[in-house]
Amino acid sequence: MKKRTAYYLIFFLVLFGGFLFAMTRFIPGFGKVSMPVLSTVKPFSFTDQNGKTFSNQQTEGKVYVAEYFFTTCPGICPKMNRNLKTVYDNYKNEPGFLILSHSVDPGTDSVTRMKIYADSLGVNGGNWHFLTGSKDSLYLAARISYLLDDPKNNNKLIEDQFIHTQFFALVDKNGQVRRIYDGLKKDEVNQLITDIPVLLKEKAGGRGHFANGIFNNNPQ
Repeated sequence: MKKRTAYYLIFFLVLFGGFLFAMTRFIPGFGKVSMPVLSTVKPFSFTDQNGKTFSNQQTEGKVYVAEYFFTTCPGICPKMNRNLKTVYDNYKNEPGFLILSHSVDPGTDSVTRMKIYADSLGVNGGNWHFLTGSKDSLYLAARISYLLDDPKNNNKLIEDQFIHTQFFALVDKNGQVRRIYDGLKKDEVNQLITDIPVLLKEKAGGRGHFANGIFNNNPQ
């Protein structure tokens, strides 16, 4: 009797496993953890480390990670960019992937300084772009597009502002922020590395489900 029960149990487990496998094969998105849309990136235009204009047009149809740092930062920025270098090393040969590092101190971070910084990481000439420009445009993008700082801080005088955030934003092919990660936490950086190919497989033109951002009153 016990043998028969065991056989039935094994049979139903195999049957259930086959059912799940079939569902994942034939129903798109079944069994996958969804990444809701947190915000949509607004049009932008900055200058990269090679002195070239870099705008949202260069990101169309591509997945990218956005971060904010400054080249003279002695604290969290070096660790953030070491972690981001791990992401870069995994996807440096992927033509559909980019990293955008925005300066929070454009008065200091000139094109020349950004190029020296990129060279020091050994990533100049790849798909990692170091962007500088006007402070108000950079900060507006950080808060409104990428949700990397509280938008309420826009009410302060721009000369009195300084963003110092350790967060990364993952953006899909449609210019939509899908997830935000703590760039100082190894487990979250590893999650970022895992999530990138999920968005690379998505088709451009699709829309996700909107969710509240991390600075809203009711974050998810």
